[in-house]
Amino acid sequence: MTEAGGVPPEIAAWFDVRGWRVRRHQAGMLAAADAGRHALLVADTGAGKTLAGFLPTLAAFCPSRLGAAPPPEGLHTLYVSPLKALAHDVQRNLIAPIEDMGLPIRVETRSGDTPSDRKARQRARPPHVLLTTPESLSLLLSYPEAPELFAGLRRVVIDEVHAFAAGKRGDLLALSLARLQALSPGLQRAALSATLADPDAYRGWLAPWGDIGSTALVEGEEGADPQVEILLPREERIPWSGHAATWAIPQLIEQIAAHRTTLVFTNTRFLAEYIFQELWSANAANLPIGIHHGSLSKEARRKVEGAMARGELRALVCTASLDLGIDWGDIDLVVQMGAPKGSSRLLQRIGRANHRLDCPSEALLVPGNRFEFLEAFAAQQAVREGQRDGELFRRGGLDVLAQHVMAMACAGPFREAALLDEVRSSQAYAWVDEAVFARVLEFVATGGYALRAYDRFRRIVREKDGTWRLTHPEHAARHRLNAGIIVDAEMLEVRFRNGRSLGRVEEGFGASLKPGDTFRFAGLDLEVESLKDLDLVVRAARRSATIPSYMGQRMPISTHLAGRVRAMLADRAGWARFPDDVREWLEVQDWRSHLPAPGRLLVESFPHQGLAYTSYFTFEGWNANQSLGMLITRRMEERGLGPLGFVATDYTLVIWGLKPVEDPASLLSPDILTHEFVDWVQQSYLLRRAFREVAVISGLVERQHPGKRKSGRQVTFSTDLIYDVLQKYEPDHLLIEAAWADARARMTDVARVADVLDRAAREVDHVQLDRISPLAVPALSMIGRESLPSGAADDDLLVEAESLAAMAMRVDPPSGDDGGL
Repeated sequence: MTEAGGVPPEIAAWFDVRGWRVRRHQAGMLAAADAGRHALLVADTGAGKTLAGFLPTLAAFCPSRLGAAPPPEGLHTLYVSPLKALAHDVQRNLIAPIEDMGLPIRVETRSGDTPSDRKARQRARPPHVLLTTPESLSLLLSYPEAPELFAGLRRVVIDEVHAFAAGKRGDLLALSLARLQALSPGLQRAALSATLADPDAYRGWLAPWGDIGSTALVEGEEGADPQVEILLPREERIPWSGHAATWAIPQLIEQIAAHRTTLVFTNTRFLAEYIFQELWSANAANLPIGIHHGSLSKEARRKVEGAMARGELRALVCTASLDLGIDWGDIDLVVQMGAPKGSSRLLQRIGRANHRLDCPSEALLVPGNRFEFLEAFAAQQAVREGQRDGELFRRGGLDVLAQHVMAMACAGPFREAALLDEVRSSQAYAWVDEAVFARVLEFVATGGYALRAYDRFRRIVREKDGTWRLTHPEHAARHRLNAGIIVDAEMLEVRFRNGRSLGRVEEGFGASLKPGDTFRFAGLDLEVESLKDLDLVVRAARRSATIPSYMGQRMPISTHLAGRVRAMLADRAGWARFPDDVREWLEVQDWRSHLPAPGRLLVESFPHQGLAYTSYFTFEGWNANQSLGMLITRRMEERGLGPLGFVATDYTLVIWGLKPVEDPASLLSPDILTHEFVDWVQQSYLLRRAFREVAVISGLVERQHPGKRKSGRQVTFSTDLIYDVLQKYEPDHLLIEAAWADARARMTDVARVADVLDRAAREVDHVQLDRISPLAVPALSMIGRESLPSGAADDDLLVEAESLAAMAMRVDPPSGDDGGL
């Protein structure tokens, strides 16, 4: 037998045959397990993280470790990943060492796609290693046989922990870990990631609450530095506006032809479809190119994944659906279309190329406009310096806790105090006290005070001996049919009252509107009448649209990357590294106005086409800027400034009206978040939308019945009815509280709005100009250009941007009328 902490000879020999060596971090994970500790591994992509996580499992089945003892029986290791595709990929890669070493280990996957008969067999005769997702694990724990199934569990390996630990899926997994630890006190937890900015925060999440010292931090060996380049137009300027970067298509075809396999990442599904079509149109050599995103059928995704694994594709256009851990060895180039939005996400995507620690990954960043060039440059520098984006942990959601309580009731009767202790052993729910837990139990038991008269909400009951149990066995089947965290985002149909449809917009945009708000869509100025079910009912507006450009939903720039861009703008000496047209853009901005400085807020006011415009250069992301635009225009209306509209980008908020803003600082006082914010959220549909999600997650509203799934419209109708009842009779209901938490944190990015207000409180650089500034051109060019489902509006954006740029970049004093006030 080997000594504790040593690598079993079977494993060492397997490495030797391949000409590999056991890396320091792989041995470190084995040593942590032998010492009985939990472990967090942070290592570069291609460092063999997944194998490192499984080494203690493989070692436990090695004859040199077992001696005369028989191999472990029953479920030994759980592997939890955020993606079903990743579990299947890991299964393929794990089978090889198991078969090569002749280890008696059975490996199976379990997800929503697993046939029901196999799921039943797995509960009765579990494999040694089960690869699953947080949702499927929670469902497993809801069965009465769970205590027996998990009693001998030795390890849980959580892959790509950064992808979900700080969100609601992480809340659900944290509660499941607490339950598993109670069922198997000797259980060891392991988590793996390549992109953590604050490992200690994740150690705290992984460990039982208050015992961070039980979790070892294992750091990987440094790999080859990735080779990240920014693709620039040949003998042309970087566009002023637009996001599709279609200027790069001919150069991308050349790159695809010059490499074995290329992954082309986009930030949205719409853009993935558009870029895929553009590549095919330019694909004169008929190179095999595929597409992969979450809206495709399971069969279509599996077909593409199989083709990639067999090396049959030269390029694959994809979204975040392939961000995580997929190991296809022939990929030798990663392309990021548009802005990367964060250094961690970019590192994750880059790591898909040349998936080996000693082989540098090759990546190309393709900016769609000048701000995206700055963002790409900042991300390139962050990657070279090894800097990652931080992720803030927040309190666990009450809707997720309610779902977990119901799952525990399905597994069998429980005692309140024991379950509370278990729940509080996770960092996400350490804040829950007896009073809060009693409210959660009351909600699961009756639906709350206003709903307790309805039998369908009575799911659990307290017995005389103090235990809680299901009121009827059918509730267990209904829970398992409906449990889950992911609530699909709906699209809203934009319709006139007579039923005529104008198209669809993301619900996140529509929910931010209230009756009377105006926006521009399909070339029309529209006024909101109501949001009924999933219809945004509108009429022709009698005035210009307040929100003149429907931008569509997209991920915001990270706080870390935004800070880097601001620092680059302030570093005038560093501009020498930029292309001539970008440097000229910034130089004219510096000459005519100011540049955004770290810790300060730049605000510009200028006349344009007879109206007064104000630009706020926040760099806080589209969602925060959209929220800020809603709040500031409300305040402007109260002060008689006659706001007529605004447009938001990741970097800038531009508002215009009848009267100029003389004192922007007064519009940005912190009390805007205690007065206008509350009024806006309540009068818009944001809270109603948030309520629908928490109602579904908590189990109050069911999406599925046996053999039938409710449509999004039916779910919305049900939740709207309940929402109206609760707002009238029980406004402090548990789910109203949970909906407010979501509205503040996720839907409005209120924390980043607060950051803008903090900067405004310190110093506002307010510059009065006679015309538009160069830095404001990209935002103004968006006005009236709705984002089409493929990014096809980019040509119109470029024409408008060039016209505005000619005015902004003219350095001689203006002659004649510029359209000012």
